[in-house]
Amino acid sequence: MMDLQELRKEIDLIDSKMVELYEKRMKISEEVANYKISTGKPVFDKERECAKIEQVKSLAKTEFTKHGVEELFTQIMAMSRKLQYQLLNQNGVQDKNSFHLVHSIKEKEKAKVIFQGVPGAHSQRAMTEFFGEDIDNSYVDTFKDAMEAIKNKKADYAVLPIENSSAGIVNTSYDLLVEYDNYIVGEHILKIEQALLGTMDATISDIKTVFSHPQGLMQSAKFLESFREWKQISMQNTATSAKKVKDDMDKTQAAIASVEAAKIYGLKVLQEAINFSESNSTRFIIVSHEALFTEDSNKISIYFEVPHESGSLYNALSHFIYNGINMTKIESRPLEARPWESRFFVDFEGNLLDSAVKNALMGLRAETIDLKIIGNYKKYED
Repeated sequence: MMDLQELRKEIDLIDSKMVELYEKRMKISEEVANYKISTGKPVFDKERECAKIEQVKSLAKTEFTKHGVEELFTQIMAMSRKLQYQLLNQNGVQDKNSFHLVHSIKEKEKAKVIFQGVPGAHSQRAMTEFFGEDIDNSYVDTFKDAMEAIKNKKADYAVLPIENSSAGIVNTSYDLLVEYDNYIVGEHILKIEQALLGTMDATISDIKTVFSHPQGLMQSAKFLESFREWKQISMQNTATSAKKVKDDMDKTQAAIASVEAAKIYGLKVLQEAINFSESNSTRFIIVSHEALFTEDSNKISIYFEVPHESGSLYNALSHFIYNGINMTKIESRPLEARPWESRFFVDFEGNLLDSAVKNALMGLRAETIDLKIIGNYKKYED
């Protein structure tokens, strides 16, 4: 029997031959890329790759090695494709997108901004912090109304919440980014402190019903556990909840909203800071009907679907690894017409002018379904 050192030497020898053969294979892949550049043929040929996998599997002698060979050659062919996408980009064959480079998204004169809710809404505060107090603005009832307004050019920008650090994503905002041909052009993160608001003659012991946006209720869940007898009713907005309590003038009703909303609607703050996380924050997106980006944009948001089969999501995400791109977030939303299948939303660092980003997007577009770039914007920095 060979000793361990001899066995390792044998492995090292085999590995060096494998590296040599791999480099030889990739050199041939370059020639394939040159041929595809000259003929306009696509890089990804799924039928050819499936046939190739079956061919190399047939050379293996056990089920264990058949499975290993399949994994190995799947990765080798994926790397070959990534090299070819890189060469195509270098030769001017690039991913097409509709984005326009501008100096600043805030440079438009007399821009109009719309937010969902009523005065005192967190979205209003996010809007004024991003655009300034003097911005021409108005408000609508629903997130969908806000998306309609910018689609129909009644406003230039809309401000929508997309996720909260305590309660997670705002599903409606994600779904509307798919439904509408609108684009993220900026983001703003707002520290949120929820308060319990009631009429001036109310005390906490009077409360029987509490109103708020679903996110407001979730962010205050630990506080509400102490009052399980209270009926919780979801509203379209936290400030709308405050307005309802003011309009109804019923001391058994309370709203979960901001202290600013209490001042606007003449309500009493029954208890401050009822959200369970001291760092509770909401990320808002600035949305436009125009696909705009700037030279200092450093965050990209996309969505795509993948075939419902083993390894398809892994292969899609590998384009970020190969191109040295930092993926910062991934979320999924169910596909309405295909039960148990998902659409994936991904955020990653970069600019549409970056070569690495161009390479990754070309590969993703070829190997995923219905890919859309929904924004390239400057990430929020406190």
